Amino acid sequence: MSTEVVRFEMHDEHVAVITIDRPEARNAISPEVTAALEAAVDRVEEDEGLRVAVLTATPPVFCAGADLKAIRDGRRMQLSTDRGGFAGLVRRKRRKPMIAAVDGPALAGGTEIVLSCDLVVASEAARFGLPEVKRGLVAAAGGLFRLPRKLPVNLAMEHVLTGEPIAVETAVRFGLVNRVAAPGAALATALELAAAIAANAPIAVRESRRVMLESGPRDEIAWELSRQAAAVAVASEDVQEGIAAFLEKRAPVWRGV
Repeated sequence: MSTEVVRFEMHDEHVAVITIDRPEARNAISPEVTAALEAAVDRVEEDEGLRVAVLTATPPVFCAGADLKAIRDGRRMQLSTDRGGFAGLVRRKRRKPMIAAVDGPALAGGTEIVLSCDLVVASEAARFGLPEVKRGLVAAAGGLFRLPRKLPVNLAMEHVLTGEPIAVETAVRFGLVNRVAAPGAALATALELAAAIAANAPIAVRESRRVMLESGPRDEIAWELSRQAAAVAVASEDVQEGIAAFLEKRAPVWRGV
């Protein structure tokens, strides 16, 4: 596992901390981050002593989503894995709870990574959002069906269609975030929550989590719809314009083709 882009540390015998460590690129998900995150989840799942994982990132940004330079350079397929989907994580079947500790913006794929976690701790510096439409893209890593499970549907629709960010206050109010912390304290607060979970019987925790997830909405159709929508968007000329405009720091000129 690459120690350059993802750090794996044992907080104690039962809790692991996984840190995306690419702050110079706003912790954007590159092919290297994807491979390292999948390896980190493997390690958590395979170690029977580990009971909880905390996923965080080197501030000031939690994750800006997919590395658009990698997409521009034809490496889009390397941002996903067969088992985990985007970032090696969002579609991964896991047995153990994962807590997102968000201390800064989590946007686009960053929000989708957060939504794939079981619990969320955010600092007052956090914000969330799915701005893909601003780049000619579709949020195909779970955001389009997971966000309206956390927020009222009309509010989720507004944020998806405008691409505007979600303030941490809104995220807390509607239950997207479990606990809010002072800036710089999200990880410490998440570790407190992890300790409360790890103190319980591990089999009971895993089985309780499994029942809650498996008795909710089934995602197979939603994943296929997301794949189809993403394929339509990626095949358009607008997606190239959206990515170029973002990298060139200018307003895009949409053609609708």
